[in-house]
Amino acid sequence: MYRLSHISDVHLGPLPSLSLKELASKRITGYVNWRRNRRKLLVGDVLETLLEDIESRNPDHLAITGDLMNLSTKDEITATHAWLEATGDPHKVSIIPGNHDAYVPGAYERICKAWRPWMSGDEAHTSVTGDKMFPYIRIRDNVALIGISTANATPPFLASGYFGRGQARRTVNLLHYAREKGLFRVVMIHHPPMRDLAPWHKRLIGIRRFAATISTGGAELVLHGHTHEDTMHWLHTRRVTVPVVGVPSASQGAGGRRPPAGHNLFVIEGEPGAWQCRRESYRFQKDMSGLHMRSSDDLSSTAVAKAREHRPIGQS
Repeated sequence: MYRLSHISDVHLGPLPSLSLKELASKRITGYVNWRRNRRKLLVGDVLETLLEDIESRNPDHLAITGDLMNLSTKDEITATHAWLEATGDPHKVSIIPGNHDAYVPGAYERICKAWRPWMSGDEAHTSVTGDKMFPYIRIRDNVALIGISTANATPPFLASGYFGRGQARRTVNLLHYAREKGLFRVVMIHHPPMRDLAPWHKRLIGIRRFAATISTGGAELVLHGHTHEDTMHWLHTRRVTVPVVGVPSASQGAGGRRPPAGHNLFVIEGEPGAWQCRRESYRFQKDMSGLHMRSSDDLSSTAVAKAREHRPIGQS
């Protein structure tokens, strides 16, 4: 049995002091948004309580699907590195970047260097991944964690992601490799890889390509962030049906349009063709006094087959 926890959109705060040079960019819009909205709703002690709750449930691994920062300043990158060190050993924590981690040109390269221990593949599998950082694969027991990057710097008022041909080809190779090893394949991506889950200015460019990748390579579970919502959908293709699960922001307090913070725990066991996977969804209570289990969902092979049988007409 393997226990995998999932959080996303940490948005570690508070913001450090910003120079005029740092604000003379897209950051000015993000800074105004932080001052007006995010700083009131993204609360540090919420994140601390959430991590304590996760630790109490004794997971084997923690997956974080992007947006660890807010404006991608150098001080934020350093502070996030320190937070990652305190959160867990790189062997037990896997991260991928989000759009806020690549907020401005140059930030993406800096985080890839600073956070590499938590978002790089196992050295034993470099013959499959090649010299590209993404996608990466980490094998833990009978689970393969495959990290994809959709992060890229965008103009002001845009938060879209991109999944290109090269990364798609490499992802298919990793999915085939993990299937041959008889592993339960978990794909981590920041932007939701299905239509209508994010508005156009926050969408994933390459949704069809991602669906084709999963259809060709196969997967058992897709985890994403970005929306700050508690969601579960099914990605239907001609060949496979895969659960796609989102999670609220790990720092979200009460009183906003989005649900309070939470995390998911996936309990995985079984073997290829007969996987057993259960999602336990933990959320803060309305008064933020603590977390409780909101729901428990069956994502086993049987549930996948049933979802495929009842797929909506015309959905791809």
